[in-house]
Amino acid sequence: MNLQPLDIGIVIGYLVLTILIGFLISKRANKNLDSYFLGGRSIPWYILGISNASGMFDITGTMWFVSILFVYGLKGAWMPWMWPIWNQIFLMVFLATWLRRSNVMTGAEWLKTRFGEDKGGRLSHIIVVVFAIISVIGFIAYTFAGIGKFATSFFPWDLTTEIGSKVISSENIYALLIMGFTSIYAIKGGMYSVVATEIMQFLVMTISCFIVGVIAMNLVSAEQLNAVIPVGWKDLFFGWKLNLDWSNLIPTVTNKIKADGYEYFSIIFMIMIFKGILASIAGPVPSYDLQRILSTKSPRDAARMTGFTSLVLFIPRFFMVAGFTVLVLVYFSPKLVAMGPGIDFEMVLPYAVSNFIPTGLLGLLLAGLIAAFMSTYAAYVNAGPAYIVNDIYKKFVNPNASNKRYINMSYLVSLVVVTIGIIFGFFIDSIDSMTKWIVSSLYGGYTAANVLKWIWWRFNGYGYFWGMLTGLVASLFIPLFLPNISALNSFPIILLISSIGSIAGSLLTAPDDEEVLKRFYSNVRPWGFWRPIYVKVKAENLAFQKNTDFKRDMMNCVVGIVWQMSMVVMPIYLVIREFRSMTIALVVFVITSVLLKVYWYNRLEN
Repeated sequence: MNLQPLDIGIVIGYLVLTILIGFLISKRANKNLDSYFLGGRSIPWYILGISNASGMFDITGTMWFVSILFVYGLKGAWMPWMWPIWNQIFLMVFLATWLRRSNVMTGAEWLKTRFGEDKGGRLSHIIVVVFAIISVIGFIAYTFAGIGKFATSFFPWDLTTEIGSKVISSENIYALLIMGFTSIYAIKGGMYSVVATEIMQFLVMTISCFIVGVIAMNLVSAEQLNAVIPVGWKDLFFGWKLNLDWSNLIPTVTNKIKADGYEYFSIIFMIMIFKGILASIAGPVPSYDLQRILSTKSPRDAARMTGFTSLVLFIPRFFMVAGFTVLVLVYFSPKLVAMGPGIDFEMVLPYAVSNFIPTGLLGLLLAGLIAAFMSTYAAYVNAGPAYIVNDIYKKFVNPNASNKRYINMSYLVSLVVVTIGIIFGFFIDSIDSMTKWIVSSLYGGYTAANVLKWIWWRFNGYGYFWGMLTGLVASLFIPLFLPNISALNSFPIILLISSIGSIAGSLLTAPDDEEVLKRFYSNVRPWGFWRPIYVKVKAENLAFQKNTDFKRDMMNCVVGIVWQMSMVVMPIYLVIREFRSMTIALVVFVITSVLLKVYWYNRLEN
């Protein structure tokens, strides 16, 4: 593909503007670690919400969504439940408030408020730092694979390089250049630079989304789409089996469905719900999402921020996803058939961009998609090193260093983490496989210990350590020892191993310090199995009231999931011209919005 000078100029201008904004605002981050990693907790909640949405609008995930919608149709709208995307709903309803009450900087520091600072507490502290670094490195590797594939499809220059006997592909060179470019402002400016550039990036991405959707609706009619999709492609709901027969259209797609293991979709759906509930109650993994929560001014703002993230993210993103999908289905199906078994479904998005976006708009769209990558990547670069600098270096190595020393250490650690992530990125063959490992295997190792920390008073620091360790080891080695099991199906196995480690580690050691438990319970006020601690807190403070909001919280979570799902399917229905279904989704959105206003928003604590 040959980019026109106008398109290249728009992309270069956008990149220069991003660096300029990042550096101009970076001085505000150099006061101390709180300013560098949390923006001094002075950034308004709605700005953080847009920033959080921008971080989630990654190009690699967008490529994956387009390929999923292409293959599975409207049933692909359920696939994001694998993450699950509705963990934002659980955060919005109650978890963000619980987390923000701690007033700490990182997830590892938060554990001190739950398990104390004895040996068990220190072990829990260390293991979550290890998990944070592994997950951040995994996500950097994941974004490396995505941006490389994307850039090679558009930029006309062949950058293939030989270093000794090693050939480095253009794909990897482009990824190195773009990631290096983004690292400059992300490392230099900390949270302030990341948030400021993400606001600009989100505006560019949102405009790009609506451009793509409108182009698709102008170029693809309902009749054209119906001619290239199998029966059931437009159906959101499903039976015991998926029942999508591509054999007469694109036979390779049928092979992909079998390879994915999603033919018996009801079983997959039940596993996604089971995993999703547990993973959502566990709370956010130690990454940029948690960092945004801890950056808010108050628990109320933390809840509003996470709710706002869903509101501004899904409609524009899936308008773009649907637009690209129908363009490829109608105009590229013959070429995809000709490719035979060599189809790379992750290249569906680049195919669409290359062929349907006019000059000028193409430059803006490329800037928007690169912005999507940069915002996600910068968020991880800023989040991960906080655990090493604040929770290892400051706590155990040099607790009395100057703020300048801590900031300089943050620069160094960020650079090291980025380098390691890029090295792993060289070895990723598939975005899809990396996505599934992160959301199923890695999260499976995180879930058990992080659910129990909220709901069971007897769960202690040793239990957390052994639960996380066994889960982490299982997530790394089960794919090696059981290579034929899908990442999603491995989740229950990893969860079981981690649960045994969590419960055994707790019951074979003494309970945590009672004073620590009482402080945590009276401050955070979680619901769950806390009666022995509640009795003691109540004896000391007769005015204390335990949390009785479990039923209301669960009702709000169910309503919130439906609310979020309506925002996913509405733009898809609009693009494929299923106006009756879109109207139903709109009505559902309005009703659930009213319910959330009455039963969630109006009852947020001040």
